Amino acid sequence: MTRTKREQAALAHKARGYDVADVERPAGERWVTMSNALTRAGHGLTLAEKRIVAMAVSKLDSRKVLQPGQVPTTRITAAEYAETFEVDLDTAYDQLKAAAKTLYNRSITFYVPAHKRNGKPLPPTRVQMRWVGSVKYQDGEGWVELEWWPKLLPHLTGLRRHFTSYQLQQATALRSAYSWRLLELLLRYSSTGWAEYPIEDFAASMDATEKQAADFAKIRTKIIEPAVKELTQKDGWLIQWQPIKAGRKVKAVRFDFQRDPQGRLPL
Repeated sequence: MTRTKREQAALAHKARGYDVADVERPAGERWVTMSNALTRAGHGLTLAEKRIVAMAVSKLDSRKVLQPGQVPTTRITAAEYAETFEVDLDTAYDQLKAAAKTLYNRSITFYVPAHKRNGKPLPPTRVQMRWVGSVKYQDGEGWVELEWWPKLLPHLTGLRRHFTSYQLQQATALRSAYSWRLLELLLRYSSTGWAEYPIEDFAASMDATEKQAADFAKIRTKIIEPAVKELTQKDGWLIQWQPIKAGRKVKAVRFDFQRDPQGRLPL
C-alpha cells in the first residue's frame, strides 16, 4: 500500500520519538506518550479527567530526562479543551472545574510481581500512586494547572523504549473512557496488529468494577462491545476480538486490529 507523504512523516515522527517542538503543535496533533507499564495500569479516571490528563501528558517532552527533584506543572485552558474535544466553552469550563475537585484523589493501580514466601509464589503486589501532587483551578479564568506526582514522572519522561505513543486527535471523538483505554491497550501492540491480555489484567486495565471482573458476560456487554463499536464508528478501526477459554472459563481476551483502509487516518 502506498503511503502519502503526510502518513510517512507521521510514521517517521513516531519512530524517532518526541521532539521538543512537537509540544508547540495544536493540541490534537501532539503525541500522548507513556510507559507500557502505565498503559496497562488501571487509570481510575472519568472521561473528562482522562481528556485533561491526556492533554497534559501531550505537553510533556517524553524524551527529556528531568533533574532530581524537578517536577513539571502543566496548564490546560478551557479554550483549548473546548477546541480539542469539540464541546462548547461552558461545557469546557464545567468539566475543568469538576476535574479540579477530583483529580487529586484519583489514583493509578499497578500490579507488580511479588516475591515467593516459603517457596510458594505470592499474588502480584498491588501498588497505587496519584496522578498529581496538586491541582489548581482559577475561577473566572477557566484553567486547570496540574503538578505531576513525582513517582509517576519516570512513566512519562525520559522514555527511550517500552512506551506507547499516539496522537491526541485519535481519541478526541471518543465519548467513553472504556473506548479510550482500549485504544491505548491496542496501540501498545500497534507493530503487530494483535494483542492478547489475561482477563484479570484486562479487567484491571479497563477499571472494571468488582461485579464486572467476576462476570465475563458483563465485561463483554458493558466494556468490550461498546468500546469496539465506538472505535470502529468514530476512529476508523477494524477490530475483531475473541475470548480465549480454558475449559468453560475465559482466561484471556485477544484483539486483532487494523486501520480501516476506507476510513480516516488521524495524523
